[in-house]
Amino acid sequence: MPVLSDAIKKVLVIAATGALPKSMRITAREPLLAKLELGIAERADLLIIGHPKSGNTWLKAMLSRLYQVRYGLPEKLMNKSDEYSRRHPEIPRMAATNGCYSYESAVGKALAADAPDNPLKHKAVMLLARNPLDIAVSWYMQFTKRQSARKQELINHNLAHPIDRNNIEMWEFVRHSDIGLPFLIDYLNGWARDIEALPRAAIVRYEDLRHDTANTLARILELMGESFSEEEIAAAVEWGSFDNLRKLEAEGFFSQGGMTLRNPKDPESFKVRRAKVGGYRDYFSPQQVMELEALVNDNLSPVFGYTPISPPVAAATGS
Repeated sequence: MPVLSDAIKKVLVIAATGALPKSMRITAREPLLAKLELGIAERADLLIIGHPKSGNTWLKAMLSRLYQVRYGLPEKLMNKSDEYSRRHPEIPRMAATNGCYSYESAVGKALAADAPDNPLKHKAVMLLARNPLDIAVSWYMQFTKRQSARKQELINHNLAHPIDRNNIEMWEFVRHSDIGLPFLIDYLNGWARDIEALPRAAIVRYEDLRHDTANTLARILELMGESFSEEEIAAAVEWGSFDNLRKLEAEGFFSQGGMTLRNPKDPESFKVRRAKVGGYRDYFSPQQVMELEALVNDNLSPVFGYTPISPPVAAATGS
């Protein structure tokens, strides 16, 4: 009997619970999906922890490209967990999770510094960090324009103040919602503590991946125990460039995973949206920027190197 893929297992859970009333649907889905999430993590060779909009999909696209070329795999087939290892067992499995929302919190709880020792804590673990100010803006775009109703339902279920994506402005989302900037700061601080307690773990910053993509990607491959030539890495970086991925997304090239085209008429709904470091300043007034930056300066762990934030050379433009 063939073994079902991780993706198919998730689809079956969603389909089997789809007709249930909302409260029963959520109650049924969360433990089943949490069990699957833990299973994926337990079978993985590399655990990628990253809040949505930290560059997770971009990183997976470049890693996927390396194996696509080496093993002659289809360009449209992205490696999210076992898509490649099922065809070539020697290809490492990956597990990418935010480790905090709904069923994905199961992995985060297992990796927490105060959790009992378990096999997950001895795997290669990477925290993909990003300036929480840039995450906050991109997270707003994701939550209001791209997030599936299924995921949004599960996230909202665990919030003290559920978010109506059709009636929330960016400032309210970023500054005052339960998953806005203060939460993102706590998220990064918590993972900094947890990563420090793990024997095979590293923090990789989105900004470093953007500034020096090839060398940072090589560092990630070293953590995985994988070896690719400079030429192979350079080709994967070129394929994963902003311009190329944006072009492919606009053409509807990606039919699965997080790169699926949502609304070709709305640039802010694209998965490959801007990739701009410090782009948050384009969306708020100077006074709002000062307030947000003060929050980060006063509360974010210095281990990430994001603080103190220097004032911009030119004043930010309002939205």
